Amino acid sequence: MSGGVKALLTRYEVARVHEYVATLVCSEAKYELPRVFNNMTGGRIWGILFFLFMTFAAFSTVTAIFENLISSSMDNFKWGRIKSVIINCVFMLITSIPCVLGYNILKNVHPIGGRNILDSEDFLVSNIILPIGALIFLIFCITKYGWGADKFLEEANKGKGMKLSPKLIGYFKYVLPLLIIVIIVSGLIG
Repeated sequence: MSGGVKALLTRYEVARVHEYVATLVCSEAKYELPRVFNNMTGGRIWGILFFLFMTFAAFSTVTAIFENLISSSMDNFKWGRIKSVIINCVFMLITSIPCVLGYNILKNVHPIGGRNILDSEDFLVSNIILPIGALIFLIFCITKYGWGADKFLEEANKGKGMKLSPKLIGYFKYVLPLLIIVIIVSGLIG
């Protein structure tokens, strides 16, 4: 095997390990990690630091996502920052109520295929909204109905660094849309 293939496999393996650890940490952290920290020298301090840093990570992620909503509504509706923050806070509070109540008052509500509310929202976003958004974005970037392939390549190749080859346009026009459609269909039936 060539060095490039070995490097690709190594990156793939690293990505799989990272995905496994991220899944483990997210799903099992609140159950398994306290036992690990209790059996570790200085475990209480390490445990406090770990969960404190996880809290900071969660807050910084929410802040970054919320800033996108704020700046988008400021640009699109010409609102000031304070008005945008207040309206978006109220909107997020109201729209998150079903998810918050999904494990207690609304625990018997199963809107999509027997899934609870949180799993139904996850299904909609992961299997429908994001792939369709990717397909729309791809169509916009490479067809005459949007930017067009030439303007896309011009924009993508600005600045220093790697450049996209014009040979990839066929891949973007024909292969990627099919792959995204396969992802959408497999998400809906699987």
